[in-house]
Amino acid sequence: MNAWLSRTLAEVILVAAAIALSGGGLANAAQPSGTVKSTHGAWSIICDTPAGATSEQCVMMQNVVAEDRPEMGLSVVVLRTADNKAEILRVLAPLGVLLPNGLGLNVDGKDIGRAYFVRCFQDGCYAEVILEKPLLDTLKTGTSATFIVFQTPEEGIGIPVDLKGFADGFAALP
Repeated sequence: MNAWLSRTLAEVILVAAAIALSGGGLANAAQPSGTVKSTHGAWSIICDTPAGATSEQCVMMQNVVAEDRPEMGLSVVVLRTADNKAEILRVLAPLGVLLPNGLGLNVDGKDIGRAYFVRCFQDGCYAEVILEKPLLDTLKTGTSATFIVFQTPEEGIGIPVDLKGFADGFAALP
């Protein structure tokens, strides 16, 4: 089992209020509430003060759609936990994806592994992992990532994510 998968569900940190995604599916890719503070290549830093929070919370985000499947969109989010002890990569996939197969990730043609979906809501299903140094370094130095969702055990749908600006955006993430 590789490092991307080595975390158990109990170790995955859910930060429910870190990002609010507006309703209605992902055909048009979810748009977060909050204010775009900066843009770094394909990535945006978006900040908001959630209800009940004492301070502003920010995420780095990119919305993407499969080139040949406009109904298959993802929201890819990087955030720091409120205690600043960990960074999380969270991906929101549309309802209807095959959950047991998880979410695959390739960076620059290299298979990184799969993350498990941890929860589904009306806006879609979430997969997330703690961004440990090896994965973080891979994303910072890579040029192109492909997230893979499955509709059947055999049919993976690759959705490209531009890594241009990832390192700069991550450095700017409060």
